[in-house]
Amino acid sequence: MSRRPIVVLDYGIGNLRSAEKALEHLGATAELVTEADRVEGAAGVVLPGVGSFGACAAALERSGLAEAARWAIEMSVPFLGICVGLQLLFEFSDESPGVPGLGVLPGTVRRLSGDVKLPQMQWNRLDPRERSRCALLEGLPEHPWVYFVHGYAPEVGHSTVATCEYGGNVAAMVEHDRVWGVQFHPEKSGSTGLAILANFVNICHDRSMTAVP
Repeated sequence: MSRRPIVVLDYGIGNLRSAEKALEHLGATAELVTEADRVEGAAGVVLPGVGSFGACAAALERSGLAEAARWAIEMSVPFLGICVGLQLLFEFSDESPGVPGLGVLPGTVRRLSGDVKLPQMQWNRLDPRERSRCALLEGLPEHPWVYFVHGYAPEVGHSTVATCEYGGNVAAMVEHDRVWGVQFHPEKSGSTGLAILANFVNICHDRSMTAVP
């Protein structure tokens, strides 16, 4: 049986090709998709995002891919949000008042606080929460280093599985059922980022091999 593709939602925002190339580097079949019906049958879905929350949310809705994203999550298709793609999983963001996100996870994305330079543009250490070990961190050191570019992040909450320290405790990774989100850029995080993406690819392919066509 051939492997089903992992689709990267192409809604016209940012360099989506970098995520696709990183997945292909790991041996996955990856496709940029602009049409909602291409999400059906996917082994997994990746939602990248750069720029402002409001612009990304509007573009995602305008493209018709917002409903496809919600459908994939409802159907338990493995789903990964990257950077603003993570933020879009939540209900709202202080960056764009009144603009709704996908609302998959409860809560609001907040501006980073403390006496720190914004945006955070640096390598930083992940601190997995004691109560949980995220599936995407399987096989990695206890405190891996990854690369961030952001000025906002979701509030630390029930779905938070790893944080970083930057002017306070910042939510860096979330996990809920078959949904994951990373505030950093795995495609820019060297071997650690590739290992995180490889774990996601393995989750997608394990599912695709047993899914009914």
